[in-house]
Amino acid sequence: MPSLFEHAGGEAALHRLEQVFYDSVLADPLLQPLFGTGQPRHVEHLTSFTAESFGGPDRFSRELGFAHLIAVHRGLKITEAQRQRFVRLYLAALDTAGLPADAPFRDAVREHVEFGSQVALQNSRAGTDADLHPLREVPHWTWAGDDPR
Repeated sequence: MPSLFEHAGGEAALHRLEQVFYDSVLADPLLQPLFGTGQPRHVEHLTSFTAESFGGPDRFSRELGFAHLIAVHRGLKITEAQRQRFVRLYLAALDTAGLPADAPFRDAVREHVEFGSQVALQNSRAGTDADLHPLREVPHWTWAGDDPR
């Protein structure tokens, strides 16, 4: 069975997905405050994180590291409404970006985004390091039913 990275269409397809998604959050009044006016390398970072998570190259871990991800979320105080909107916009971006529509792939992506958004929510509200989610490395996500945690 191919990895989620391969099934998605590789780095080019994931970059397209992350660009569509990022454009949607920058235009969304609920999420835009979390992202500000945008960062020039954010789509590249999102792409490398998703690629690595889905079984592609480990560029995110080598170049940025998971500590970077924790740091950028700390103090954001993400709300549950923002988390849910994030998930909804991400899943909508799959269609706009033309990623595979088969149920096993979509289920795996949904689980990945739900899990990741819960981690970000917790880390954004952490007052101390002890309050952070215990995840300290990029999760290696696989097909539905394979729990990487």
